Amino acid sequence: MLRSVKDLCGYIIRAADGDIGKVHEFYFDDRGWIIRYLVVDTGTWLPGRRVLLSPAALGQPDWETHVLPIGLTKGQVEHSPPIDTDKPVSRQMERELYVYYGWRPYWGSAPVMAVKTMKEATQEAEQEQTDPHLRSTREVIGYRIRARDGEIGHVEDLIANDVGWGIRYLVVNTHSWLPGRKVLVDPFWAEQVSWAERRVHVDMTREMVKSSPEFDPSAPVNREYEVRLYDFYGRPKYWV
Repeated sequence: MLRSVKDLCGYIIRAADGDIGKVHEFYFDDRGWIIRYLVVDTGTWLPGRRVLLSPAALGQPDWETHVLPIGLTKGQVEHSPPIDTDKPVSRQMERELYVYYGWRPYWGSAPVMAVKTMKEATQEAEQEQTDPHLRSTREVIGYRIRARDGEIGHVEDLIANDVGWGIRYLVVNTHSWLPGRKVLVDPFWAEQVSWAERRVHVDMTREMVKSSPEFDPSAPVNREYEVRLYDFYGRPKYWV
């Protein structure tokens, strides 16, 4: 099911022997727009500390009570490798975390030598040691969205799939241009994302956005709405 990332922040993380804190934000891979970590604020249990948990650690969520259970104990979380979430997360930090918990690494599973030269593969591997391309969902909220012929609004929220944890949509608030209107944009429709300028460039016009199916945050994003959205823009549907 598709869910609001903003709504997921504040969900309780429940270990096998008690609660460890609440979801503060998420880190996602900016190349595949896939959530890699939940950033958990441990509150009064471990004051001043935030921990990273892979979605792989999650059990069956209780959406009614806003609880996300994990298959770990409080002791395991407490003694996990410390990570400063105020600084960029390096691949080495990720590796230590994955080794500690015994998780299967999400990186490096696909062969690269068949499509890259040895030099290119080496350079990419070296870059990944310091830049695993992780971005904060809190950081992206507020980014400006620019169409081919002008700005259309800003990112107000992100919509993620609770199966696979891919970010499916950016929720764009067009308040400065079309008061009271919100629309969804698939992040893969972006021509360019300027992280330094906090701006997303999309391959569409303002008129297209104005006429696109309106998004109602109070209603779940269902397949019927998605079909209308993708048909309107003439984009290939990700689910077929």
